[in-house]
Amino acid sequence: MNAPIRFMPILFFAFILAAEVPRANRTEEELRAGIILTAKKHLGALYRYGGMGARGFDCSGFAQFVYRENGITLPRSTVDQYEQGRKIDLADAKPGDLLFFKIYRNRVSHVGIFVDSDTFIHAPTWGKRVSFANMNLDYWRRTFVGAASYIGDAKRPEKDEDAPHAQVP
Repeated sequence: MNAPIRFMPILFFAFILAAEVPRANRTEEELRAGIILTAKKHLGALYRYGGMGARGFDCSGFAQFVYRENGITLPRSTVDQYEQGRKIDLADAKPGDLLFFKIYRNRVSHVGIFVDSDTFIHAPTWGKRVSFANMNLDYWRRTFVGAASYIGDAKRPEKDEDAPHAQVP
């Protein structure tokens, strides 16, 4: 009869030990890994214009959702995400940074989450699902505008119009 009560402290401490590192105490590397892990958990989710959650994502809603799940607030629109992020060179991008593209009407209109030197995760377009994309494909190289970061020294979401724009090597 008292056996279940005796195990309560053990279960409590097991829960505490199994809990992830609090967001505020994570290193930059842990934060970046968390962003990529969160993004990967949603591979296969449907594209939905204006979507920011379980029923589907558009590209900026996907980036905003993934970042929010990791304790970072992003602006909602792709343009604002690009303008308010700290511009970085593509060669300096790290996992979790954002990549931006001009796809519609010659304006910044698409965003993806950088994974490694040639891969990013994004919510592509109507009829597609959240997936990996290859930055080496001509389409992505041609439409690439720049990269931005909100992590580490880049947490200041102020416009930095003097920052150099990233170039695809």
